[in-house]
This record gives sequence, C-alpha cells and structure tokens, in this order.
Amino acid sequence: MAEYVGAIDQGTTSTRFMVFDHAGAEVVRHQLEHEQVLPRAGWVEHNPVEIWERTSAVVQTALGKARLGADDLAAVGITNQRETTFVWDRRTGRPLHNAIVWQDTRTDGIAAALDRDGRGDVIRHRAGLPPATYFAGGKLQWILENVDGVREAAERGDALFGTADTWLLWHLTGGPDGGVHVTDVTNASRTMLMDLETLDWDDELLGFFGVPRAMLPVIRESSAAASGGPFGVTRRTGPFGGEVPLTGILGDQQAATVGQVCFAPGEAKNTYGTGNFMLLNTGTEIVRSKAGLLTTPAYRLGDEPCVYALEGSIAVTGSAVQWLRDQLGIISGAAESEALARQVEDNGGVYFVPAFSGLFAPYWRSDARGAIVGLSRFNTNAHLARATLEAICYQSRDVVEAMCQDSGVELEVLKVDGGVTANQLCMQIQADVLGVPVSRPVVPETTALGAAYAAGLSVGFWSSTDELRQNWREDTRWEPQWDEDRRADGYARWQKAVQRTLDWVEV
Repeated sequence: MAEYVGAIDQGTTSTRFMVFDHAGAEVVRHQLEHEQVLPRAGWVEHNPVEIWERTSAVVQTALGKARLGADDLAAVGITNQRETTFVWDRRTGRPLHNAIVWQDTRTDGIAAALDRDGRGDVIRHRAGLPPATYFAGGKLQWILENVDGVREAAERGDALFGTADTWLLWHLTGGPDGGVHVTDVTNASRTMLMDLETLDWDDELLGFFGVPRAMLPVIRESSAAASGGPFGVTRRTGPFGGEVPLTGILGDQQAATVGQVCFAPGEAKNTYGTGNFMLLNTGTEIVRSKAGLLTTPAYRLGDEPCVYALEGSIAVTGSAVQWLRDQLGIISGAAESEALARQVEDNGGVYFVPAFSGLFAPYWRSDARGAIVGLSRFNTNAHLARATLEAICYQSRDVVEAMCQDSGVELEVLKVDGGVTANQLCMQIQADVLGVPVSRPVVPETTALGAAYAAGLSVGFWSSTDELRQNWREDTRWEPQWDEDRRADGYARWQKAVQRTLDWVEV
C-alpha cells in the first residue's frame, strides 16, 4: 500500500511540491520561484508555460530527492493562488495571454461599472463577492475583449479558462491529448460567476461579463467523491512518471483552513503570505456579510454538503516586506526585516498602509493607494520596517473586527500559518494588536497539507476529519503584552492613516 500523499502548492511567487506521511509530517519538498511580469503600473502577470515547467520540475526533484515514485503515492492534491486567470487553446495547450494575477488592477473600470448600474448587488448576493479587480470574472472579460481571436475561439469551445488548479490538472492528465478540464467549488467561487447556493455557473452572471459557458471547467467537490471518481489520473509521460489519482483541489486559503483543521463553525485561521487571508468556518450556513467580508465555500468533502466561510482578504502583507527589499533596498532579505524592526521599541509615530492594489477587505476601495504617514526627521529605516510589520497586523485586525460584526463570535485564539509566521516579532505584534493569543502549528505549511488531506480523505488514506484533528500540534504561542490603552491608541491611529489613502485614483 502507498505510504504517502503528495501536494502541489502553486502560489503567487513560487511553486512547491511536498510529500506527507500518515501523521501529516513532511517527508520531502522542493520549491522554485517564477517571474513576476509587470508590464505597467497596476498590471501583474505570470507566464503560464513557466508555471507548468516549474511544477514539473519541483515534482521530479522532490521525488528524486526522497527516492520515491508514483507507486509510493496514494493520491495527489492541488492547491493554488485562486483568482489568477489562465486562458489557453484546447487544441495546442498554448496560452492565449499571460495569466492575469489576482493582484492586477487593470479591471478597475469593469468593477466600477458593475456597481454603478446595480449588477454589483446581484453579484454580492449570488456569488458572495463584491465587484472588485481581485476576482477572475473581470480578468476573463478583459482578455475576451482585448486579445484578438479569443472571443471567437471561446465561442467555438477552443479557448479554455481556468485558475491555476485547472491549468495544472489539464496538463497533468494529458493536456491537448485528453486533459481533464475541472475545478472545485472553492476556486470556482472566486470568479463572480458561480452561484453559492447551486454551486454551479450562473447564466445571468456569465452574461454580466460576456463569458461563453463553453470555455468554463466542470465544477466538482474539493475532495473527490467516490461516486464521481478522481478528478483525473497523472500520465506516465508526465512529471510523476506513472499513474497517480488526482483527488484533491482547494484554493490556497481554503486549503490552509483544512490544514489547520478548522472543521467546526467558529474556528478561524489566518494565512500570512503575499497577502493575508483569514477564514472563519460558518458551517453549512451561507452567512452574507454586512461588514465587507466575502462569503465563500470553505470546502466540500466528497458527497457531504458544502461548508462555507466568511473570508477577509488583504492584498499586501508579506509582499510589503518584499517591497522593502526589492524596491527600497533597505533590507537584503525578508528575515532581515525582523532584526531591523527590533532596533526600535515602537513605530515612532509612523504608519504604513500598503494599498498598492487598492484596499481589499473590509474596505473594498480600488481608489486607494499606498501611503506612509507620520514621518519626522527623527524616523529611520527601522521605524519603517516596524511600521511594515504593524501594517500586516493592523490589516488583520480590520478583518477580525468585521468577522465579529457579521458572526457575533468573539475570537478567542488565532491560528496562524504561512511564511511571515517565522517572524517572531510580527507574531508578537499580532497578539498585541488583537489582544488574543496567536498560535502556530508544528507544520507551518498548512496550505500544502490541506491539499494533501483533501486528496487523502478521498482515497481512504485518512478515514475522517477527526483523524486529521489528531495530527494537529501547536508549536509556538504568543500572548498579548500591550495594555488596552496602547492597543486602542494604535488602532485609532491606524484607522486615521487608512483614511489618508482613499480617493487617490479616479475609477
């Protein structure tokens, strides 16, 4: 019997492949970055061919390092950056445009038009999302309207759309030679094109964006139901070198929710990556946000009913630290941000609101742009580094406040994961800003782990979610140290700084 489950984690800045054992422990991994294509201000793209090549390479390298083959894997799951939009030719597999990344803001005019004429309210109710540049529907409309020949190909059924999971699954199962065109409910929900209740593409929403149904993938569950079989099987000629069932698909933040075993209503996790993404499990009930959050499927396991969540999506958190490194040059690596910020006891009155792509939850203001406020001659690069870490934490508090309003649930502890959680100072600030403990698990790569769990549950590698709970172990806990006055004053100043970013861009 195969002893392991694999997971492809295709993220915004890199792709990794990881293998886990039955205890949920990491066996091996390999990871490669890919290029961020920035054609003009506000535009962010990825090369789909490069992403497929990187995926093939990380799978082959990881399996080689561990001396594993396809026969050692019971199943493979895929997790991915969610709203990034791929369109390609069914006959050749050739991309018809670069993938347009979730951070891209070129569709701000499309989003604004939806709100002006009332279509935005239909989208909010039916899809659980506000019209925003973030989501895939507007990106797909832009490609259909601006890339020669794509609309005609789409109407013929020759142009296919998908998020990163669909692009990779199609290639892994044969590409032009019989590749499977499938996505799951979590990824489909990020398009503004899926009805939350029916869990299917909605004809009225498709009409809003002018999207032909023929180019859309089939929507399935997140953990393949036995009744429907696997999503597909890897080809022997592909990177796995043999046949492995592909049985798990989850958007990255939903995967982290599963990896953090947030299976009960009221349980929440926050993932710290390029952006921050907090999800609160609301059970099988669809809770429609009144406070600027997204209503989204959390997961659907096999034939079980869909479980929903409230989500707070923050565009720029870890990427703000990258900005300090790449654009300003005040640090040489992400880890250095902690050492630099520790040189000062507080932010020296400096607040940094990194609204590079506008503001996401709970504001949804595409007219906002980044601002650093409160500067004086006294301030140094250390204060800016500290303000950057605080920005990550204050944006997360904005989301927590909105979740409490919508759900009535007061947060007792925040489960955290993702790369930024390695920054001890940032996690301490997060506990201080929220006033609740922050808990990091032993396995911090919960996104890949969640995809592995979804895949493994499908084939009986794990018997139930109760068994998965037994795998979860706490590694580190940060307790709040600020008093209430400091917490309240800091948050009030943060909110004042946010107001300075608004109405900067005409939309």
